[in-house]
Amino acid sequence: MLDNIRIILVETSHTGNMGSTARAMKTMGLSNLYLVNPLVQPDSHSIALSAGASDVIGNAKIVNTLDEALEGCELVIGTSARSRTLSWPMVEPRDCGEKAVTQSQRSPVAIVFGRERVGLTNEELQKCQYHLYIPTNPEYGSLNLAMAVQLVSYEIRMAFLARQQKNDTVTEEEHTVEYPPSEDIERFYVHLEQVLNHSGFIRKAHPGIIMSRLRRLFTRAHVETQELHILRGILTSMEKWASGAPKSGDEKNSDEKVSK
Repeated sequence: MLDNIRIILVETSHTGNMGSTARAMKTMGLSNLYLVNPLVQPDSHSIALSAGASDVIGNAKIVNTLDEALEGCELVIGTSARSRTLSWPMVEPRDCGEKAVTQSQRSPVAIVFGRERVGLTNEELQKCQYHLYIPTNPEYGSLNLAMAVQLVSYEIRMAFLARQQKNDTVTEEEHTVEYPPSEDIERFYVHLEQVLNHSGFIRKAHPGIIMSRLRRLFTRAHVETQELHILRGILTSMEKWASGAPKSGDEKNSDEKVSK
C-alpha cells in the first residue's frame, strides 16, 4: 500500500530539504520520492541529513515536469499554504492520509509539495483533485518543507495502521469504482479547450478563466473512468457535428437518399 504513495517535491532549491524529506518519509514507511526539475542535485549534504534514509535519496526519481511525476496517479493532492482566488476542494492532513491509503490499494497516489519559498503555482494546483491545508497557528504558521512532509507522512501511516487493524477491509465501492489517471484527465482538458475554442465559447482575451472554473467543476465531481469516456465521446461527437460529418446512425440514410 505505502509503496504506491509518491511524495513529490517540485523545484527544490536546497539539498538539505531533500535529505530531511527522505528521513521524514522513511520513519513512516514511505520510500517513493520524486524530484521535479530540482534546482540542485542530491549530494553528500542531502545524504548526511537523511540520517540513514540514503536509500530513499538514492532511489529518488528525477523528472523534468510535474506531469511526468503524476503519470498513472488516480489521486493527486497538492499542498497549498495560502488561499487562492479560485477555491478548490480542501483536505487537512488526517483526511489526506485516509484518502491516500484507501486509493493506494488500487492505483498510485501523489502528494505534491511546492517550492520552499513560493509553493506550487496555480497551474500546478489545478492538476490536483484536492488541496492540502495544514491548520497551523494563525499567528505563526511557519513550517519548513521537511516538517510538512513529516506531518503528512505521519497521518498516512496512522491511516495505514488503522486499515491493517481492520484486516484490510475494502468496501464494495473501493473495489468497483475506477478513476482515470492524471494524464487522461489532462488530455480531456486539452480536448475540451480545443472544442470550446473552435466553437467560440472561450473568449480569446481571457481563455484561462473559463478553463480554471471548468477544472474546478470536474474536480469536485471526481469523474470516474467511464464518465470521462462519455465526456470525451461527447466532445468527439460535437467535433464531427461541427465539421458536417454525418452521424453514425445517419450514414445509411444518407446513402439511401443519394441512391434515390
